[in-house]
Amino acid sequence: MPPLRMPIVLNCHRGIGPAVSGTALVARDNFSARYDLDRKRGVFSRPTHKLAGESYVGKILVLNEAKGGVATAWMLRDMKERGLVPLALVFNRVNPILAQGAAFAGLALVDRFAGDVSDLIRTGDELRVDPAAGVVEILNREIS
Repeated sequence: MPPLRMPIVLNCHRGIGPAVSGTALVARDNFSARYDLDRKRGVFSRPTHKLAGESYVGKILVLNEAKGGVATAWMLRDMKERGLVPLALVFNRVNPILAQGAAFAGLALVDRFAGDVSDLIRTGDELRVDPAAGVVEILNREIS
């Protein structure tokens, strides 16, 4: 099938970090940098996570909510320094600790959409995330 030609614009709360473009990795699941990831291999490692075994490196993660505690901040920074980090984080809701971690690591982060972002975006969609504008654009989607 031919790709979608007109971008789909999703408005959200203004976020933090640089504008980025990349491929979406989506799941209706929550996220903890500490408990869900193998930060040395760059994959989701919690067996019960819907993305178990998937690489998150260089992807735009689209998930439900942030969970976990203060370790997230230094973990995201460490992942960034080692080049094993997502390109951006897109959530329905984040907590202040994840926001702090994304800022500390210099990652793009947005949340608070009009609908469930894990329904609006599909794995494989090509996205542009512009946190300063509060916009996520679906640039390219295969029509099935």
